[in-house]
Amino acid sequence: MLENLKNRAPDTAAPSVVPRWGGAHFLVFRNLRVHAGGNPWTMAMYSIFEPILYLLAIGVGIGQLVGDVEGVKVTYAAFVAPGLLATAVMNSALHETMEGAFVKFTHDRFYQSILFTPVSLTGIVVGEVAWAVLRGFVTAVGFLLVITVFGLISWSNALVAAAGTLLVAFAFGAAGLAVTTRIRAWSDFQYVQLVLLPMFLFATTFYPVTVYPRPVQVAVELLPLYHAIQLLRGCALGQIDSGMIVSVVYLLAMGALGLVVARRQWARLMLH
Repeated sequence: MLENLKNRAPDTAAPSVVPRWGGAHFLVFRNLRVHAGGNPWTMAMYSIFEPILYLLAIGVGIGQLVGDVEGVKVTYAAFVAPGLLATAVMNSALHETMEGAFVKFTHDRFYQSILFTPVSLTGIVVGEVAWAVLRGFVTAVGFLLVITVFGLISWSNALVAAAGTLLVAFAFGAAGLAVTTRIRAWSDFQYVQLVLLPMFLFATTFYPVTVYPRPVQVAVELLPLYHAIQLLRGCALGQIDSGMIVSVVYLLAMGALGLVVARRQWARLMLH
């Protein structure tokens, strides 16, 4: 089988014409079909459970002691909610392109077999990232419905924030698929958590970046989750300004770079 893969160009399908985007939509339809019996809303239920617990325990509970956030003029729960939204979308996207992709490649040998269909390697990469975006978006919609019912965000701002979650899911989904090519065993995911957990705690999820001294602020502002939170917090609170352009560019560049690296690395793993 490996010899056949070597003799086949990365983006050329066999005899028939490869569909646009390398057949990526076939992969999205397949994932949607097999995931939770074809019901995408179960994804939201699983993904928002933990952030809602954080929101109730910290945003609402501790928020009673904190009151309004200085310089933001909103309740503490309303300030924390967008940070938890960004975290939930990040985790949902990463789950699909990291643990999910690792299982498909290592245990199921799914990607190796799909290359014998009209779906190309580019189609696999684009399809998996598109699926991660869909997974993150469904999670976002579920979480936004909850915090809107709680009165922490208006319906109009929720729609704007939902659009922003697509970019967040794209950035982390593409980056996750690139990182997965370096994963060799399940124990390696512990190193991923060593990055994600501190980022969750310190990337302004629970307090503004102004609490840090300036050198630490600069370091925090380099974190991808910080830009995801800034984007969604601005959308959720209706505080859209020119500063959000930096976060949009950062996340777009992160997603584009992730796609390029993922495409190259998966070609190295499966075609050589």
